[in-house]
Amino acid sequence: MSQTDTDPESTRLEHGTPNEDQSPDGIQPDENDEKVPGDFPDGGPRAWSVAISASLVIFCTLGYTNSFGVFQAYYEENLLTTSSPSAIAWIGSLQAFFLFGGILIGGPLFDRYGATTMRIPALVYVFSIMMNSICKTLWQLILAQGILGGLSAGMTFSPGISAVGHYFRKKRGVAMSLGVAGSSLGGVVLPIALNELLHNSTIGFGWAVRILGFITLALLLPSSIFIRARLPPRRSSLFMFSAFKQPEYIVLVAACFFATLGMYPPMFYFPSYAIANQMSSKLAFYLVAILNAASFPGRITTGIMADKWGRLNMLAFAAFTSGVLALCWQACHSNASIIVITALFGFFSGGIVSGQSIAISSVPKDPRNIGTYLGMAFGAMAFAALAGPPASGAMVSRYQSFTQVSVFSGVCCLVGAALVVPAKVFAGHGVFSLS
Repeated sequence: MSQTDTDPESTRLEHGTPNEDQSPDGIQPDENDEKVPGDFPDGGPRAWSVAISASLVIFCTLGYTNSFGVFQAYYEENLLTTSSPSAIAWIGSLQAFFLFGGILIGGPLFDRYGATTMRIPALVYVFSIMMNSICKTLWQLILAQGILGGLSAGMTFSPGISAVGHYFRKKRGVAMSLGVAGSSLGGVVLPIALNELLHNSTIGFGWAVRILGFITLALLLPSSIFIRARLPPRRSSLFMFSAFKQPEYIVLVAACFFATLGMYPPMFYFPSYAIANQMSSKLAFYLVAILNAASFPGRITTGIMADKWGRLNMLAFAAFTSGVLALCWQACHSNASIIVITALFGFFSGGIVSGQSIAISSVPKDPRNIGTYLGMAFGAMAFAALAGPPASGAMVSRYQSFTQVSVFSGVCCLVGAALVVPAKVFAGHGVFSLS
């Protein structure tokens, strides 16, 4: 639309008058949005089936990755007794790194070719879990669980969460938080199932992991059918480096990077910390499930509040509270206090996970670019997921204490929260605005 083709609607936008078609984050559609067919459904069977299917996909992918605390403790006590905690943590950190790296690839592919791009990676992901079940050594686990599992999980994850942005605008926070909350459910069901199979049955490690693989296959098959792109594909280059000309995007990615850097160490080391403080191994393994169970309402609540109180505000709040709780972690020594700090950290750090996706998906003016923006942001966050757990493991080995990990995690989350403030300013919002 040219500048001369004005109408009452554009006049209201120019003078800042609220418009019911304005997105909750205050970002106006650009001229490319006129080429996008139809309004956002923001509900209905088709839209919610995509959101629910995305939740199942994330249940199987990010939920499995978030269960690594059980694997960490089991590998330390049984399968990899000669390896250091830091060396074992490389399995999980590589898994998270390549998951985020897979989103970097899968997001742009979804924007260009649609949701069919998730089907082959989904099968490869199930294959990686089956290979995980026959691994015996550290390098085998790094290849199967860390690299192959992480990369295929990310390429399966990204079409699911990106497709949600095609169907929702005003309710995008709620819909995306529902999708991301799938990782919390996965982080509850999968570690409990694995823990029971490992300790209360005679089937052994191999079949315990294979059963998780069959569960994953049963959930990914229907999800890959229901998840579809609503908007026509984007035909420009695979990556959009022009996004990094937007200061608000750069600072927001930096905020998410530090929040991720601080979020993962507690998720990995709560069980090991509990065992070091005389908690039984069986109860310590359940801490992963407790953390993820508490994370579920945290992610849903963040999505609901983000649509009302501001998407950037809720991300900052989640990172700040997680940072404070991480600093308090070092003062918890009894079973009760460790369980409480685990549940609280799970609730508020859950807001980081959903808040990141919601905030980043609000930056592109054209919703057909959501997958690419998310992919590039998660690609940067991959390095935070890669560095955090091994660095924390090295601190534990060097100082024989978790105090340094607590401080490191807390400070990183607080830095992430602080960086959201300039991101709001660059986006044209007031520091105390509901944005």
